[in-house]
Amino acid sequence: MQKVALAVIGLLALLVTGCDRQQDNTDSGVVLQGKTMGTQWRVSLAGVPADRVAALREKIQRRLDADDHELSTWKKESVLSRFNQDRSGMPQPISSNMADIITVALRIGRLTDGAMDITIGPLVNLWGFGPDKQPPHTPSEADIAAAKALTGLQHLQVIERGEGAFLQKDLPGLYVDLSTVGEGFATDHLARLMEEEGIANYLVSVGGAVLSRGHNAAGKAWRVAIQKPTDRENAAQALVDLQGHGISTSGSYRNYYELDGRRISHVIDPLSGRPIEHRLVSATVIATTALEADGWDTGLMVLGTDKAKALALRENLAVYLITKDKEGFSSWMSPQFRAFLLQQAANAE
Repeated sequence: MQKVALAVIGLLALLVTGCDRQQDNTDSGVVLQGKTMGTQWRVSLAGVPADRVAALREKIQRRLDADDHELSTWKKESVLSRFNQDRSGMPQPISSNMADIITVALRIGRLTDGAMDITIGPLVNLWGFGPDKQPPHTPSEADIAAAKALTGLQHLQVIERGEGAFLQKDLPGLYVDLSTVGEGFATDHLARLMEEEGIANYLVSVGGAVLSRGHNAAGKAWRVAIQKPTDRENAAQALVDLQGHGISTSGSYRNYYELDGRRISHVIDPLSGRPIEHRLVSATVIATTALEADGWDTGLMVLGTDKAKALALRENLAVYLITKDKEGFSSWMSPQFRAFLLQQAANAE
C-alpha cells in the first residue's frame, strides 16, 4: 500500500524572521498573504498607511493571478499550456516576462550541464509531480526512456523580433515546466509592484523564494532564516541579511512520497530521468534576483554536494548546502554566501 508523506508542492523552505511577525495590520507594519501557483505568497511591509492595505492586496493578487495564467502547467488555458499542446513547431508569441524567464533558465541550464532543465515536464509528470497523478508503481525503464526522449534544452529557443518575443520548439512533444523558476519570477514581480507603488521597505515571498528591500517596522534589516532539513517548520539552520538580494532554497526533504518502499523526491535528474537519491538535502542560493536564485538552487540540488560545490566556486555563487551524513547533517557555504551570514546553528560548519 502506498504511503504519501508531505506531498504538498511549494511549501516554504525559508522562514521570515524579525518584526514582520506582528499583527497583520498595524500602523508600524503590515503582513499580507494569500495563495498562488499552488503555494503561498507573503508580503511584509513597513511604513504603509492602513488605508492602502486593501487596495494593495488586490493589486498583489491580480498580478500573481496574471503570472499564474501565463506560467501554469495545471491550467489548460494558460500561455504555457497552450505552447505545450501545440504540435506545429511554429514560433508562438509570448510576453516579455516569459521570454526573460526562459532565457535565464536556458542560460542556467547550460552552465549546469543540463542539471537544471525546464523541458523535463514529461519526467515530472511521469513521476507524479505535475498535473498527472502519482503513478501506482515505479515507472519502467521503457517509460523513463520514452519520457526522456521528449526532453532537451537544445529543442527550445526564444526568438526576439520587432513585433515581440516568440517561443519555438523543434520537438513536437516537448513539454516546458517552469515550476523550478516560477516562484522566483513571481517574487521579483511582486518586488517590482512594490517599487511601482512607491514602497521602499518590504519583504516579499512566493513559495521558497524571497526578496527584500529596506528595513522592517523596527528599522532593522530584514532577516531570513534557512530552515533545517526537518519536518519542523520553525527550526532554523542559518540566519542571513539579504542586503536587497533574492534568496531561494531547493530541498528534497519535504516534497516527496513513498512508492514501492522507496522515498520519491520531487527533484528529478534530467540525465537519469529519475528522482535524485544522493545525500544533498538542501541548496540555498542568494542572487541579485529571486529568479536567478530559484534557477540555480534546482540545478545544484540535482548535481549533488561535490559537483554543486565546484559549480558554486566556479561561478562565484552565494551558496549554502546541507548534506546528510552519518552524524546527521553537515553544512557548507561558499565565500560569497558568508558575506550575507548573520549566524548559523551551533552544529553547523
